[in-house]
Amino acid sequence: MDPVGRAELALTLVGVDPDKPSPARIYDFWLGGSQNFEADRAAGRRAAAAMPTLTAAIRANRAFLGRVVRHLVADRGITQFLDLGSGVPTVGNVHEVAKEANPDVRVVYVDIDPVAVAHARHLLAGVKGVEAVLADLRKPRTVLTHPLVPETLDLDQPIALLFNAVLHFINDDEDPARILRSYIDAAAPGSYVSLSHAAPDLTHRGEQESMLEDYRRSTDSPFVNREPEVVEGWLAGLEICPPGMVTVDEWMPDPVTPSEDILRTYGVLARIPEAPGQ
Repeated sequence: MDPVGRAELALTLVGVDPDKPSPARIYDFWLGGSQNFEADRAAGRRAAAAMPTLTAAIRANRAFLGRVVRHLVADRGITQFLDLGSGVPTVGNVHEVAKEANPDVRVVYVDIDPVAVAHARHLLAGVKGVEAVLADLRKPRTVLTHPLVPETLDLDQPIALLFNAVLHFINDDEDPARILRSYIDAAAPGSYVSLSHAAPDLTHRGEQESMLEDYRRSTDSPFVNREPEVVEGWLAGLEICPPGMVTVDEWMPDPVTPSEDILRTYGVLARIPEAPGQ
């Protein structure tokens, strides 16, 4: 894309209200990032105080993402990633992890938060084969036809679709299963889907719901905990890769990483099978 086209795309970045917490910037705060405002930090501190196991779950989820990406590149030969709901770039970005294994990897980050996208575009200036798109993942056609997506990724070849800790921000009435399936249907056979999703806490349900009520109120964003069986059902017809749907700290864990008490967050990797005869 020429410089004029990139300048026009930059105009899609809307104004940001620093007094309104954002899920992407709260997540950045929990991970120790700097691309957040005081309102984000205040909301993040309240949530962490209400559920002390929360921040450990956030770190475990980020580590899960890194392990998935390394596995896909090094062991399964994937060289293209569409990271949906990518959030604010922070430690262990997908393109950094992937390019350690294969410098030719291409990545498109997609997020609805303008601060996340603006920071990503600044970070990615001059990085070959990596782009950031301001778009709503709930609109798959809009995402998949965004100029930077087909310019960067070849959707006729296998790709990895990443939904890391994002589908729990979609209410049931918006049909997250349908949204997910739209991306799966657009991906080539041999592609992969990785997702992680929050689940109800088994011992502190009241505290968790109180925390989420404050979170929903402050961000104006939904948050729906779902049991892993529900989420795995969205992947019907795909090949679930070992070790299956497990908590994120149990997915191909680093043997030297000590276990922590974390909020239940499940992760899974699945493969889109080839049609019979391929």
